[in-house]
Amino acid sequence: MVQATEREQTLQTPKEKALVLWFEDVGIADIPLVGGKNASLGEMIRQLTPKGVNVPTGFATTAYAYRYFIEQAGLEKTLRQLFSDLDVENVKNLRMRGRQARALILNTPFPEELEEAITQAYLKLCDRYGTSAEFCEKLPPEEQEECKRYSSDVDVAVRSSATAEDLPDASFAGQQETYLNVYGVDAVLEACHKCFASIFTDRAISYRTIKGFDHFEVALSVGVQKMVRSDLASSGVMFSIDTETGFKNAALITAAYGLGENVVQGAVNPDEYFVFKPTLKQGFKPILEKRLGSKEIKMIYDVGGGKQTKNVPVPESERGKYAINDDEILTLGKWACIIEDHYSDVRGTYSPMDIEWAKDGLTGELFIVQARPETVQSQKSASVIKNFKLNGTSNVLVTGRAVGEMIGAGKARVILDVHRIDEFQPGEVLVTNKTDPDWEPIMKRASAIVTNQGGRTCHAAIIAREMGIPAIVGCGNATGTLKTGQEITVSCSEGEEGRVYEGLVPFEVQETQLDNLPRTRTKILMNVGNPEEAFGLSAIPCDGVGLARLEFIIANHIKAHPLALMNFDTLEDPLVKKEIAELTALYDNKPDFFVDKLAHGIGTIAAAFYPNPVVVRMSDFKSNEYANLLGGKQFEPHEENPMIGWRGASRYYDEKYRAAYGLECIALKRVRDEMGLTNVIPMIPFCRTPDEGRRVLAEMEKYGLKRGENNLQVYVMCEIPNNVILANQFSEVFDGFSIGSNDLTQLTLGLDRDSALVAHLFDERNEGVKEMVRWVIERAKKNNRKIGICGQAPSDYPEFARFLVEQGIDSISLNPDTVLKTMLEIAKTEAEIANG
Repeated sequence: MVQATEREQTLQTPKEKALVLWFEDVGIADIPLVGGKNASLGEMIRQLTPKGVNVPTGFATTAYAYRYFIEQAGLEKTLRQLFSDLDVENVKNLRMRGRQARALILNTPFPEELEEAITQAYLKLCDRYGTSAEFCEKLPPEEQEECKRYSSDVDVAVRSSATAEDLPDASFAGQQETYLNVYGVDAVLEACHKCFASIFTDRAISYRTIKGFDHFEVALSVGVQKMVRSDLASSGVMFSIDTETGFKNAALITAAYGLGENVVQGAVNPDEYFVFKPTLKQGFKPILEKRLGSKEIKMIYDVGGGKQTKNVPVPESERGKYAINDDEILTLGKWACIIEDHYSDVRGTYSPMDIEWAKDGLTGELFIVQARPETVQSQKSASVIKNFKLNGTSNVLVTGRAVGEMIGAGKARVILDVHRIDEFQPGEVLVTNKTDPDWEPIMKRASAIVTNQGGRTCHAAIIAREMGIPAIVGCGNATGTLKTGQEITVSCSEGEEGRVYEGLVPFEVQETQLDNLPRTRTKILMNVGNPEEAFGLSAIPCDGVGLARLEFIIANHIKAHPLALMNFDTLEDPLVKKEIAELTALYDNKPDFFVDKLAHGIGTIAAAFYPNPVVVRMSDFKSNEYANLLGGKQFEPHEENPMIGWRGASRYYDEKYRAAYGLECIALKRVRDEMGLTNVIPMIPFCRTPDEGRRVLAEMEKYGLKRGENNLQVYVMCEIPNNVILANQFSEVFDGFSIGSNDLTQLTLGLDRDSALVAHLFDERNEGVKEMVRWVIERAKKNNRKIGICGQAPSDYPEFARFLVEQGIDSISLNPDTVLKTMLEIAKTEAEIANG
């Protein structure tokens, strides 16, 4: 805290008339005095520092100081005349008016009183943080001489903070200027003056006009904040909500090396980490996902170059590592929770936050340097689900990170220089390297945006969300692949990977009202295979997940056979070995890659539907499918009929595979015990006999997964006639059943569902199959065991769903696109049954 003696002179003047206020003396109620950014910094320093959140201190020039400057110089009349014929839709007109307004302010000196107030405040900050020769010696060699020369001048960030900024429904992100590594009185005064002028940047003028703010009602405060030496470490942005789906229980953290401007501007593709907030608050360590970004450049201090900062390449060895460790990810996640909870309490409503953080490379400490309300997902209606769906396909031209679960189409316009944005035509797809706020005048007119660089928290992503435009960022080669005038379709509706398709692919938009949906006695669950879709799917009302298949995670995220990872040194195919080495480059111990990826996938699905049950079917590849994984051919037998061969439970205790199954158990144990996601219920597929079930449970116990401990339940798939015939005995081994109607139908009817020759006979509605289902439901309920269905039949046939309800089944798990339709049908059936 700044000592009272340092603030004595400031506090003698009422806040409303002060030219400068220390952060410690302002809070969220003071937005009219110091703008959203500075008010938030003061709020956190006062309220959250005692809770362990580190925030660098500093001071702010006030809105009164800005208005005093404008009034003393008589600038308002001239500015009003300047804007009398403003047309923000005309890029040339906007540029000319902005340039003239900024020049007017920059050519007008500060009043003497304001200059003195800033000078004295900065000198007091220097008194507190002034460096010593000993400190200078900790710096990189190229900085030490300059540090000693300017040891009395503290390095600060000078940031603009408008009084209409960082509001819950308008972010104004990046509208005004920021200057980093500023030191010395003259440089601080110059940066403050430039910040004042930046209230009239082209993008700020345009954005205020769009949002309906009066240019002359908005005032500019400047924050002068002690720099965090993240140029020697890392920094990034985090959101206390998933930016794409609005999922409230996950915090998204991005990280790159160096100062944070590159992450904000989208100049780098950062690492991304997801943390699950509810169990984090309970003391668990729920890192749901870690994605490595390319992090090709970093912004550092410029020494003797005449500039404040510069970008330098990141060595290859550092690019291949995460920018922060797990403990730091968890600390940032906890701070995101503390900040969100505080602002939600202050505002009296749920308030997700957009937060900037930095790590000091000299001390190793983490700091929060900004926090503002998230302005997109928090404003969306929770009673409507809008789904975009492609009704065709085409060649995929480029891919990147999807932003906004939408689809846009039009002619591409490749623009590499912001000075050429006047060439852009409404409805085109903007294709560029990256965007910053100078691009905003045309972004609102785009049907979609595609950039080479940036992550999901970069400028292009934030503005695209706010304007309701699909965007794909971090494509790498978009400007080289796509051509101006080329018709393209930009799809962000297929998961986390965004795809640019050749041509205009037809698509539709479906809106579903969630108001007044009926509640049913029968639990309505969902089949979810792709972790990347889980957060979005969780918005569909349901009672949990009835089937999460590990095969999707293994095939799409792991890609390698578990035994190939466990026997990496003895792999026979050098090309396979090379590919696996590249895939697992972060891992010295290759099996850890399998465990990490599997735990992240299971954990993400479990978190999305927490605390509702999530039934996870352990791996059920057939031997020919396992053989198609990287390295799989070396470890898999050739079977004439793998559909009824070595699959499911029979693998798990077999000497030739049990170690690989152990990796699945370790991952599941991590999800339940370390992440705290005890809503996960493992399910054993293709278990032919009760004794086989006991052998599998014994195998799981070796890895700490004991049925009954830590509320662990284990279900069995009911997909073999013997599961039905011996349902009483299987009830002694397992806690519940889930009917797999596909396999149960083929084995009851004695046909191969993959054979086109007998496909016409495959029908779950066959009386023999229905009799099997009726029989097992009756015996499960008699033995007080849960029973549901996760097969395809109720999704495809409403009459089969009705049949299941009539039999008293506990739950029906459906494909996501049929959940709401089938829910209504089930409610109708239950009502008819109740009414006789």
